[in-house]
Amino acid sequence: MGTRAAAPRRLIVAITGATGAIYGVRLLQTLRKLGGVESHLLISSAGWLNIQHELTLGKQDVHPLADVVHSVRDVGASIASGSFATDGMIVAPCSMKTLASVAHGLSDNLITRAADVTLKERRRLVLLVRETPFNLAHLRNMTAVTEMGGVIFPPLPAFYNQPATIDEMVDHTVSRVLDLFALGPALSPAWAGLRGADE
Repeated sequence: MGTRAAAPRRLIVAITGATGAIYGVRLLQTLRKLGGVESHLLISSAGWLNIQHELTLGKQDVHPLADVVHSVRDVGASIASGSFATDGMIVAPCSMKTLASVAHGLSDNLITRAADVTLKERRRLVLLVRETPFNLAHLRNMTAVTEMGGVIFPPLPAFYNQPATIDEMVDHTVSRVLDLFALGPALSPAWAGLRGADE
């Protein structure tokens, strides 16, 4: 009896209609550099508007960054089934509409269906939620997703590493997110503590 070949490492990346399209694009670029991970990309119509507005990029620029590109309307795609093995899914950025759809299990397009599958299969789902300030509905939806096993990860900049550019702040967040999937050596350096804090 032959041995079963190990499934390739796969990550689903979705870009939705919240500000911060750079996070999704940088995730794809970083996965390309890392290698060894098959990326599956989904972009909502509002996500495309933000990519064009914030980054002045088109489909010809973004699609080649992924191994597989899915239409958000293709609910029969491979990633709509739990039998299609993945390491998980990242929604970067995640709009409040997408958050609400995931929190309530609506599965109304391929993004929210893939997120639902990720949760039901007990795989890691990371949502880079973008809104401020939060209202009570936002907070309750984030609580619901957390209780289901998802990770709420607002892309808040860190300043302890003294970033000099926006790119450095984005890269730090992307590294922290990818470290959650243990794709290899940590991309983000571990905090070593403040020297002289007790002096």
